[in-house]
Amino acid sequence: MGGNSPCASCKLLRRRCAKDCIFAPYFPSDDPHKFAIVHKIFGASNVSKMLQEVPVKQRGDAVSSLVYEAHARVRDPVYGCVGAISFLQNEVSQLQMQLAVAQAEILCIQMHHQDPAATFPDDDDHQKSLLFSPATINAAAVTTANFGTNLQQYLSFAPSSSAVMQDPLKRESLWT
Repeated sequence: MGGNSPCASCKLLRRRCAKDCIFAPYFPSDDPHKFAIVHKIFGASNVSKMLQEVPVKQRGDAVSSLVYEAHARVRDPVYGCVGAISFLQNEVSQLQMQLAVAQAEILCIQMHHQDPAATFPDDDDHQKSLLFSPATINAAAVTTANFGTNLQQYLSFAPSSSAVMQDPLKRESLWT
């Protein structure tokens, strides 16, 4: 920005905004909260060092990531983004299992339509046997394994934090 209108960082730090201010392109003066939260979590010096290490083309994305992580750290000081990732990973796992069970049930229904001579009793034991038959369990395992392999590899850095996300109150606090 240079000279007349200091960027949000220079305003907060009460210093003159130089022409080559590393913060000016990413922390405009009309959005002071954006720098304030990043400064509170990471510190101006650390943010400056991080931005200098990142190629100019990627600095905007780096600032977006820092702002997101800072907001996550304010909401959840212990886990930050990892808490949100763990929550979403848990949701994906649950949905994968539901999908696998539904696919297995569809397979059972299709098999029943192919062989209408087979009779099935209309009680709860039959429903349980459909859900927990070897074919259903195998289909669920294959679907879950295939669908979740990439996600598990990508998020393997946070296995210990997933236990925290079981608390329903904790889940709500991530998004409020």
